[in-house]
Amino acid sequence: MKSQEPGAPRLAALAALMADETRAACLLALLDGRAWTAGELARHAGVAASTASEHLGKLVAGGLLAEERQGRHRYVRLADARVAQLVEELAVFAAPGGGERPRTLRAVSARDAMARGRTCYDHLAGRLGIALTDALVRGGQLGTETGFALTRQGVDLFGALGIDLARGGRRPAARACLDWTERRPHLAGAAGAALCSRAFDAGWVVRIGSERAVKVTPDGERAFGDALGIEAEALR
Repeated sequence: MKSQEPGAPRLAALAALMADETRAACLLALLDGRAWTAGELARHAGVAASTASEHLGKLVAGGLLAEERQGRHRYVRLADARVAQLVEELAVFAAPGGGERPRTLRAVSARDAMARGRTCYDHLAGRLGIALTDALVRGGQLGTETGFALTRQGVDLFGALGIDLARGGRRPAARACLDWTERRPHLAGAAGAALCSRAFDAGWVVRIGSERAVKVTPDGERAFGDALGIEAEALR
C-alpha cells in the first residue's frame, strides 16, 4: 500500500539522491561555493571520471546541482543556498560526536585547518565564523532574540566596510547556520555571504590547500580588529 502522505515520494527521492557515498562526497566538496569540473570531483571522490559523471547527472536531474558549460568544460555547483544549508545540516546530524578520527598527519592538518576557518558555501565558518559572529553580537550589530537579525548598527557597519546588502535578493539578511565543528551558529544569509565575498575581494582571507579551509591575512587581522575589535589571536 502506498503512503497517503503526498510529500513522502518526494522526500524519499531526495533521500535516495544523497544516499550514496560518492554523491555525498561531491556535495560536501561543493560546499566551498565554487564550481567544479566532473574530473576534479572524480579525483576528490576517488572514482573514475565516467562514474562521477553518472552521479553528477543524477544530482543535476534531482535539482541539487546546477550545470554550467564553458567550451569543452562542464562545471557543476550547488543549485542554491537552500541546498547548501541542507547538506551542511545533514553533515552536522551525521557526525554527532565530531566525526571519524583522521588517521594520517595530513588528514589531521586538513581537519585542523577546516576547524580554524573555512567557507560554508558562501559564508565563513569554523572558529573564524564564530569569532566574527560573536563580535557582531557583542557590538550590537547582530541581534539574536528571535533568530539572527542585523540591527541598524549592523547595517551601518556593513556599509562602512564597503558591503552592499541590497544585492541579497529574496534571501534573509541574516540567518543562523549551525557550525558542524563548533556546534554553535555562525552568520549566514545575505549578510554572511556579502561579508565573505568582501573578505576575499579585499584580501582579508585566502584559501589554503584544496579543501574549503581559509586563513586570515595580516590585512584581515587589522580590518577585523579595527571594525569589530577582534584580537588577532582569535583569528588564527
